[in-house]
Amino acid sequence: MGWSYRIATVRGIALRVHATFAFIVLIAAANWASLGVAGMAFGAALILLLFACVTLHEFGHAVAAQRYGIPVREIVLLPIGGIAFLGRATRHPVQELVIAAAGPAVNVAIIVLLVPALALLDEPFSLAPAMLRPDHATLSLGQALQWLVGANVSLILFNLIPAFPLDGGRMLRGALGLFADWSTATRWATGVGRGLALAMGAWGVITGQFMLVLIAVIIFAAAGQTAADERSHAVLSTQLVGDACNRHAIVLGEDDRVGTVIRYLLTSYQPDFAVLRGGQFLGVVRRSHVLQALARQSGDRRVTEIMAGCPAVPAYLTLDDTRRVLGEAGTAVAAVFDEHGFVGLVSLEDIAEAESILAFARQPAPSSGVRLRPAAVASESMAR
Repeated sequence: MGWSYRIATVRGIALRVHATFAFIVLIAAANWASLGVAGMAFGAALILLLFACVTLHEFGHAVAAQRYGIPVREIVLLPIGGIAFLGRATRHPVQELVIAAAGPAVNVAIIVLLVPALALLDEPFSLAPAMLRPDHATLSLGQALQWLVGANVSLILFNLIPAFPLDGGRMLRGALGLFADWSTATRWATGVGRGLALAMGAWGVITGQFMLVLIAVIIFAAAGQTAADERSHAVLSTQLVGDACNRHAIVLGEDDRVGTVIRYLLTSYQPDFAVLRGGQFLGVVRRSHVLQALARQSGDRRVTEIMAGCPAVPAYLTLDDTRRVLGEAGTAVAAVFDEHGFVGLVSLEDIAEAESILAFARQPAPSSGVRLRPAAVASESMAR
């Protein structure tokens, strides 16, 4: 989410606004330009109120996730809506149902608060202002609140469409997960999502609704990515990181210099180097650290001056869980330890390579009946 800027932090969650968000505010103001400067301000205020509701919707998901111990990295507001980035996905059906339902529940709560406010203003409750246009409007608080009620109803109805990854699609997966294994539930839910996305996109093309086509494309792509992630989980959950990391990699001592690492980078395929004091792990030097040191022209410094820390994972962790740890830590490499101490390093690149080979190894055996052992295949792929 490049080009996004933090505007607040709530409950440890960064709220960011993407730079392109300004366009939808300008478009909303331009739609009301026929009513002058006051009309433009009214149009901009309407869209900002709508996205305030979208923000609360996303915080509903985020708070529900936090209640289950799932970290939430940030919420980003885009012209097409908001996205809450969770540190990890849940594989528990009830948690999926609760987290997905929490967003629309917030919109229901907003409507419950707005309807009495309309009554206090002696404004009749109607959903018609959800399609409010400048030629049928008065610039009043009552009209704005009525439009906001209708907009929240629209948000609820749209998000409850059972098209994964919309809230309705996630609730569908949670419900299916109560009766089927998680992989099957994900396959069915993402299949429904992609089917509905195709129908939505076709309708958007027929009716000339470009935004609907764009949303359909995003839904189709996100559903496909989730299905791929689930297939990846099925492969990586069968392999322990201790059996897959490179136990014979080149390591550095605390007195080694950057020049030494450069020679290793030129003469080997290894991009990451553990720095040890005896058998004690001190940190990791990555190729990017060396390039940054060269860019600063800081001389042939000791590797301890450019190394960085990284998460420590036990050797009995699966590659899938290791990838989750790296995602939550926001880093690309981890140090693996067993009961005897430091074992080796594993990176996201290593895990991706292991996944591709393990997936190949899981394919039906050739006619000769020979089948590769996944552990051996992954160990060989990562010993470089």
